[in-house]
This record gives sequence, C-alpha cells and structure tokens, in this order.
Amino acid sequence: MNPPTAPETDTPTGPTKTTEAARRGNLLDPGFELTLRPMRYPDFYERYRAAIRNTWTVEEVDLHSDVSDLAKLSPAEQHMIGRLVAFFATGDSIVANNLVLTLYKHINSPEARLYLSRQLFEEAVHVQFYLTLLDTYLPDPEDRAAAFAAVENIPSIREKAAFCFRWMDQVEQIDRLETAADRRRFLLNLICFAACIEGLFFYGAFAYVYWFRSRGLLHGLATGTNWVFRDETMHMSFAFDVVDTVRREEPGLFDEALRGQVTEMIKEAVEAELQFAHDLCGEGMPGMNTASMREYLQCVADQRLQRLGFAPVYGSQNPFSYMELQGVQELTNFFERRPSAYQVAVEGTVGFDDEF
Repeated sequence: MNPPTAPETDTPTGPTKTTEAARRGNLLDPGFELTLRPMRYPDFYERYRAAIRNTWTVEEVDLHSDVSDLAKLSPAEQHMIGRLVAFFATGDSIVANNLVLTLYKHINSPEARLYLSRQLFEEAVHVQFYLTLLDTYLPDPEDRAAAFAAVENIPSIREKAAFCFRWMDQVEQIDRLETAADRRRFLLNLICFAACIEGLFFYGAFAYVYWFRSRGLLHGLATGTNWVFRDETMHMSFAFDVVDTVRREEPGLFDEALRGQVTEMIKEAVEAELQFAHDLCGEGMPGMNTASMREYLQCVADQRLQRLGFAPVYGSQNPFSYMELQGVQELTNFFERRPSAYQVAVEGTVGFDDEF
C-alpha cells in the first residue's frame, strides 16, 4: 500500500491540487494499492463483472454419451484423446500458479486483482473439469496416473512445459518491479501467459476437440470445452488490456528489443505446439493432420502478434472453418442454451453486446 500523503494546504498561489490519481503511480509500480475509489481502471472492474455473469459448473457437463463414443474411436483417435486430456490436466495448473506467484503480486490495481481472483476460481473449475474427464475417459488407475504425470513422461508435453518455465520463471523471484529491465521481464511473462499458453497452446487443443465435434463425437467434451474456450478468451483479453495499459503508461518499455523477444517467443511456442501436433496426429487423419495444424497455429500466432502491435511473421490462413465461428457462436448462445442450469443468482442485466 502506498504511504500516506500530507493533507492539502493553502499556499500563496492557491490550494494544492494533489488528486488521488496523481498520488498513485503506474500499473506496474511496486506496492499494493487497496483503494477502489476513485477507480483508476474501470475497464478491469467491468471485466470482473462480466466474468461473474459467465459462471458455470462442472456438474452441468454431461459426459455420459462420450463413453460410448470413445469405444467407436480408432486407436489413433484414442491416442489423440489420451494426449489431449493429459495436457489439459497440467496446462491450467501452470496458469493458476503463475496467476498467484506473479500476476497478482505485480499488477498494482485493486480492480485488476478482483478480476485475477475471479480468474483463479475459473482455472480451478477448469482443473476440476479435466479431472472429471480423466476419471471418465481413463477408468484404469495406472492410465490416469500416467496422464497426471504427463509433464515428466510425455516428451511433447514436457517440451511445452519447459517452454513455459523458460519464459515465465525468471520473474518469480523478483519481489518488486523497480527497474525497466524488471518490468520487461514481467511483460514477457504476461505475454507468454496470454499469447502463447492461453492464446496458442489451448487454442490448438480446442481445435482437436471441435474436430471431433464436427464429426458428431464427444459432445460432452465439446460442451465443457465451449465454456472453457469462453473463459480462456476472456483471460487472454484481460491480459492484453494490461499490456495496452502498460504501453500507454510506459511506452519506453516497448522497444525493438522487446518486439524481437516477443516474436522469438511466439515462434518457439508454435514449434513446441507443432511437436505436440505431430504426437497427436501421427501420419494424419481425414481433416486433421500436422500440416493443417501448422497453418492454423501460424495463423493464430500472427493474430496474437498483431494484437500486441507487432508485425505478423507467417501469413498463413486458418484451414479450420469451424474455428472461425467458434468464438461468436458460443459467446452468443451461452445464455440461451441452458438457462435452467444456473444455481447462482446474478444481479443486473445481461446484454449480448457486452464485450467478453
């Protein structure tokens, strides 16, 4: 919390105009600001309110039909599903740890911390969903144990985890972002978290899920993934808003060196995810193979770079038409599809034009 300031006093030139906003620093200034009024970052608060309206529970997801679908899958498709749920079981735990150990510690805004608190809850729901998937899809205890240990025993998942830790861990031991170098390291952590993990690794995984759905399979998995997809899109948008705010407040941090590091990071993320794609797809299946995943991942990577204000590097097009419609379709239909499923009261109105 910022130290107390002296009261305003009259001077020969008139009263001092030391406002609350002027006394507070930038978003990444060290401290632990507690005051919500006057609100400096109302957009973060509105994102928190939108997330509350987004509430769902794992108990709403019906996986019963998936069990019979699993028996219809080919060995290659069963391998793909096994790898997917193994990645899901560890991916959100990496995200949740970074929320607690880094983002909450260094983003000095009570409005933003409200949103991060809500996001941590959502990550816990995701972890519960993936735990339920593992229990449903892998009835053998040894298979489940191997999936939970995927970071250690599945090379393609281990490489993705190593990428995350390589770009994110260097901030964990920093207590205060006192220097420009510290703040750049934090920005790299945040961008890796938003653009690479939530914005690329998870989007790649979602594409496999919706490929099964496009063939009329695994509707329970697709339903839960719809809601995870919506959550992750909101998480990514919030993180990019934080980046935008830091750019406005401290434009000097966004130099050519940072641009080069971010571009290199995202290219590394694409290569790590392509290793995972090769593991999942093998020699390829009708409508899903490593070549099409390469195009898709490169297209998504360019979108992330452009959102960050950097030049795209690939120029690839999205080969999966079902992913083009996914965001619009699910954000629009969420409240229409199962209005009776809610067990929590939400005050206020819900507008379908709200930004998610």
